[in-house]
Amino acid sequence: MEPVIVQAALTGAIATTDQNPNLPTTVEDIVLAGIGAWRAGASVLHVHARDEDGEPTQRLDRFTPILEGLRVADCSAIVNLSTGSAAGRAEGKARYECLKLQPEMGSFDCGSFNFGERLFANPMSFLRDMANEFMDRGVKPEIECFDVGHIGTALQLRDEGLLEEPLSFQFVLGVRGGAPATPQQALYMRSLLPPGSTWSICAVGRHQVPMNLLCLATDGHVRTGLEDNINYVKGVRAESNAQLVARIVRIAEDIGRPVATPDEARALLTLRNRR
Repeated sequence: MEPVIVQAALTGAIATTDQNPNLPTTVEDIVLAGIGAWRAGASVLHVHARDEDGEPTQRLDRFTPILEGLRVADCSAIVNLSTGSAAGRAEGKARYECLKLQPEMGSFDCGSFNFGERLFANPMSFLRDMANEFMDRGVKPEIECFDVGHIGTALQLRDEGLLEEPLSFQFVLGVRGGAPATPQQALYMRSLLPPGSTWSICAVGRHQVPMNLLCLATDGHVRTGLEDNINYVKGVRAESNAQLVARIVRIAEDIGRPVATPDEARALLTLRNRR
């Protein structure tokens, strides 16, 4: 079987330390969480930034020390920076200013939808501008699809020459207002991908482990971490991102699916800005 890429989503823009005190929100804690997840077997670190008060932010000066801290620690994991809206706090070019740091990957939210009670707006004009920035910087976009139509948008951008194949998709399932986290939904979305694409599932809360298992049993890759799920099991808070990564690594090894090293993941994802 093809090696599985394990990605750790360290903090996100939604969860709070009130929900789980182990959620990393300071620069130092995010760096330490990334190092721990990498040592546990994660080959990709999905990084959001937080302000001094713990609130989500897209400020460049909050991403910079996180990347510097990971590099000083000789962390070889691929860094995948968020270009999200910091839960509605950032718009337009401010969302993807972090690409100036030349990460190997960045998230690319490929369509608008009702994210719970708010509109997560990603109009075509914004997506085209952001896609050009990704191309100019040589950063690999991880195409975040919260619903089926977002795949069609990605293919349109590909046809316009703004996204380069092979494409890398992340199905974000189980978010209120988006696609459900079911095997039927995931496998249908996979059926729409062009040949040679890589795909993974980000599933929230109680859906995380079942969707992880689906990916491990097929040709998908895996995302875990406190951004998506603050619990280890129902009613028990996860101790760390490393704990969640270690569980997936253990299951992968038990079923005979090798876990990709960072360099193997770089090859599978066809990254240009390789460290």
